[in-house]
Amino acid sequence: EGRRNTNGASVLRSSEWIMGIPKFFRWLSERYPLINQRLDDSHEFDNFYLDMNGIIHQCTHPNDGEIVALNLDEMFERMFEYTDRLYRIVRPRRLLFLAVD
Repeated sequence: EGRRNTNGASVLRSSEWIMGIPKFFRWLSERYPLINQRLDDSHEFDNFYLDMNGIIHQCTHPNDGEIVALNLDEMFERMFEYTDRLYRIVRPRRLLFLAVD
């Protein structure tokens, strides 16, 4: 059944963590194939909605097995740089919405 901590909750190693909803991206891509297009200068967007959870996670502790000690300023710098990069690619005309939960 797996390991449990002293409170009875399941314990997972970092290699066992699953982020997001399994197979959701595949389902979404098959149902709406146009979401997986390369962007070029002909694409225009009014709004750009970003789920920051993945960005925060990747910029503060990547999953490549390397242990990197970052201070708070370095973490925020990484998050801002990546968000800026995405913004420059998409170039929304009206709204950039950053969702954090």
